[in-house]
Amino acid sequence: MKQFAVLLGIAALCVAGEILPAAAQEKKAEEVIRIDPATVTITGRTDKDPLSYAPGETMTFTLNLHFNGPKPTVPYFIAWRRSGDDGKQTTGRASAFEPVIIKTSLDRPGFVRIYAKLIDERNRNVVVKQHEAGSFNGGAAVQPETLKGTPPPADFDAFWAKQKARLASVPLKSEMKKVASAQNAEIYMVKVDCAGPRPVTGYLAIPHGAKEKSLSAEVVFDGYGFSGVRDQGPPDGPKKHIRFKVNAHGYDLRREKAYYDAFLKKICPRGKGYAFDPVENSDPGTAYFNGMALRVLRALEFVKTLPQWNGKILMVNGGSQGGLQTIWAAAMDPDVTSASAAVPWCCDLGGAANFGRLTGGWRLAYTRALDYYDPIHFAPKIKCRFSIPRAGLGDYVCPPSGIAVFYNSLTCPKNILWVQGSTHNLVPKNPQKTEWRNEGKSR
Repeated sequence: MKQFAVLLGIAALCVAGEILPAAAQEKKAEEVIRIDPATVTITGRTDKDPLSYAPGETMTFTLNLHFNGPKPTVPYFIAWRRSGDDGKQTTGRASAFEPVIIKTSLDRPGFVRIYAKLIDERNRNVVVKQHEAGSFNGGAAVQPETLKGTPPPADFDAFWAKQKARLASVPLKSEMKKVASAQNAEIYMVKVDCAGPRPVTGYLAIPHGAKEKSLSAEVVFDGYGFSGVRDQGPPDGPKKHIRFKVNAHGYDLRREKAYYDAFLKKICPRGKGYAFDPVENSDPGTAYFNGMALRVLRALEFVKTLPQWNGKILMVNGGSQGGLQTIWAAAMDPDVTSASAAVPWCCDLGGAANFGRLTGGWRLAYTRALDYYDPIHFAPKIKCRFSIPRAGLGDYVCPPSGIAVFYNSLTCPKNILWVQGSTHNLVPKNPQKTEWRNEGKSR
């Protein structure tokens, strides 16, 4: 994670116990004092399980500032903002050198978010480019186990039956090129024909000496982003199972920089990041997710043709966008036996528009067409064990309300770990945690 300098403006400085003259104060205030932001941490906890509150019950948050070094002699404050699924917002500030107590409540099922940061006595950010280590993002919830989302489109099943028929019309032809012999496995560059705009591409690792029908298989899906020329494949693979790491976009592997520059420009039309274009997302057939989902299904079909696969165990996993793809895989391929999706993306995309739920800034603009790809509508179709190893109570790239709706819609054996103070990318040290588990019924 990037490290940013901390710019500290000070209204009054003391030297040898004396206050400097006003002119000297002004001069010192303009100086830049660099502090490693990794040494500054704000932690937060609630007075009880953060997901166990009743409507109207007081939620008590306690925030504490930690310095990995000497305690500063200048005044610092913690500025905080409370927002929530009730649309209300309050703010406050208190001395950073004592525990900061925030009391709030929510009158309905949903989530409250607490965001806090370090400021000086003139309300300036101590961390000018706010580094997550110098802030706190967390929350609590009222009856999250009752949350529901936007109903699926009436033709949801028919739409996906049509997409699967499109895929079936394209013969499953693949190319495998060995690119490395690592310590544990042979590494292959793979390309598989697919319906949609591009093929499946990725790297396959098969353990040395694997016999026919002897190994379980794992398919791994990428998070949001574009590796391009840097994607040179895994340096090694697992010792005891097949692993296929699938490229989310279907670009050619190991090409020149000019190819990837042109490719990225092509998939980001009208100045939008890929998958964010509202024009594409006005129709489920033209959405960027359409080709991605077809590649997910074809990747699974390919792995099942490998002679080393034992025909019994097929695992899928990924985080964020990889979690979204994992959900599609588990729902649409009955041969998947287990799935793990950390901080799964795009759950309950209609939550803000249809229920007023809190979201962050980095989110697809909701269209009804996107409901065909929303994880909450795939959840009831998943029959294998499903695990969410992390859901952040401060993650508003993948808001906790949406993940709760997805989890509530699962009818299979399932578990989820909620982490206080965790954002999309940050997991704090020794956080408050809550695990939900329901063994349900497997296939």
